[in-house]
Amino acid sequence: MKKTILALMFSFLMLLTACGAGSSEAGYQKISQEEAKEMMDAGEVLILDVREQSEYDSGHIPGAVLLPVGSIDAETAANIIPETDTVVLVYCRSGNRSKKAAEALAELGYTGIYEFGGINTWPYEIEK
Repeated sequence: MKKTILALMFSFLMLLTACGAGSSEAGYQKISQEEAKEMMDAGEVLILDVREQSEYDSGHIPGAVLLPVGSIDAETAANIIPETDTVVLVYCRSGNRSKKAAEALAELGYTGIYEFGGINTWPYEIEK
């Protein structure tokens, strides 16, 4: 009886652990804006703005490349991100579109995707 209870507890614990994995199961990782900024400052990353052109023109993170979420497919992604293991930091206005974009890129086979929310709460420099 004790072995059965122990086995059930172990199974339940494994289930909870798997459910808690969240965005890493979706193929991308959710990170804070502070972590994103550290990664930007440290080196080779591609910063991907997934808003629309007019939003990008009104202000974006320095060095960001525009790829609107609605236009992401295998061809458009490959044009901007030729290597599937490139570290890509994805953002939008508030965080909704960046999640969709990160999921789409992960489904296309990209493995270095990090989603960090929206520019609305970005406490660092932006350029116009």
